[in-house]
Order: sequence, then structure tokens, then C-alpha cells
Amino acid sequence: MATTKEQIKAAYPLPIYNYKVEIAGQTIGFSEVSGLTISYENTKYAESPSAGGPPGPRWMYMPAQENPATITLKKGVVPSVSKAAFFDWINSIQTNVVEKRDIFVRLCDEEGAAVLSWKVINAFPTKLDGPSFSASSNDVAVESMELMADGVRIEAA
Repeated sequence: MATTKEQIKAAYPLPIYNYKVEIAGQTIGFSEVSGLTISYENTKYAESPSAGGPPGPRWMYMPAQENPATITLKKGVVPSVSKAAFFDWINSIQTNVVEKRDIFVRLCDEEGAAVLSWKVINAFPTKLDGPSFSASSNDVAVESMELMADGVRIEAA
């Protein structure tokens, strides 16, 4: 069992609330990030039966191409940040013209230093959801953007 501060820091998992997101070198506060998934398609191969072995092909499964990542970012609506971070980016998309950006999601320790980073490669927006409105609520207005990316890589900070 870890007893010193250094042992605890090395042995215990970090909480999920202490993170930061960087888009195009700018740190933007998000209330939720999801979809940091690395997955691969599978390919099925038929191997010829061996002499004296069971009849019929032997099926083998192997990893194939990496699946694209779908990332969702949610944040409270702040007019100056929302326009620059989301609205201008998705409005810049035209047929065959899109600005792809690398995004970093950095999990931080209790001092705010990045410990582990997820690099979202060549991301571009595919969907922007505005907030839901209700006259009977005083919740924060939250907007959401979905991004498609070539992939996700995990890097030590």
C-alpha cells in the first residue's frame, strides 16, 4: 500500500475532472469531452486446411484499418469563445474545403501539470448542437460539437 506522497502519486488513478483541451494552440474550457476511442476494423481470412487436419478452411481474424474517431466536446456558451471555437470553424466548411486541427486533451495532476495527453489527429467539425432552452430552468446554456478525426494517440506529457 502506498504511504508517501510520491508513492500515492505514482500508484493511484487521477480524477477525471482536472483536464484541459487545446485546439490550435489555444486552451478552451469544456465541461465534457467524450469519444477518445482507439479501435480497429477486423478482417477475416480463410486459411487453407493443412494436410491431415480438419476439413474446410480455418478462419483467422486480424486487425485491419483504424476506425475514425468521433469526438464530442461540450461547453457552456460564452459568446466570444463559442463564436471563435465552434461557429466560425463549422461555418468555414465548404465542399472539399475543411480546416483540420489537432486537438490535445490533457489529464492533469493536482497542481495542474499535464500527466497524460490524448492527441486527436486531423479533427474537423461534423455537427454543432446549440443549447436547449427552457423558461422554467436556470441551467447554463451548453453547446455541443461533434468532430471526426483520423485517429487518437495517447502520449505521455
